[in-house]
Amino acid sequence: MTTDPRTLATTYLESWRTKDFDTMRTVLAGDVTFAGVLGTAKGVEECMAGVIGLGKIMTDIVIHQMVVEGSDVMTWYDLCTVVAPPTPTVNWSRVEDGQITAIRAVFDPRELLAGMAG
Repeated sequence: MTTDPRTLATTYLESWRTKDFDTMRTVLAGDVTFAGVLGTAKGVEECMAGVIGLGKIMTDIVIHQMVVEGSDVMTWYDLCTVVAPPTPTVNWSRVEDGQITAIRAVFDPRELLAGMAG
């Protein structure tokens, strides 16, 4: 498997979009951390549980831009769900030793939360 940060970040997002969680698991480090506006996770099991949970309402991920600087990848994409209009999102991934070790996601959650509550 490649250790290229762009390829790993693309694989992470594409496997989430297609709900190929077995592939996603291969690019995440065992001690991966996640922090976002809807919660945090420590370790691959917690991270996968969160992604799988959100995946139940997600219909697509439309990537607009990906910027790589060394081991850091910033991706601007629309998170498309059945409960809200597309949500512009920024995802930062940190790659170390050929796996994603940290993920941070930032977006305005208001419409998504309203849709989930309704």
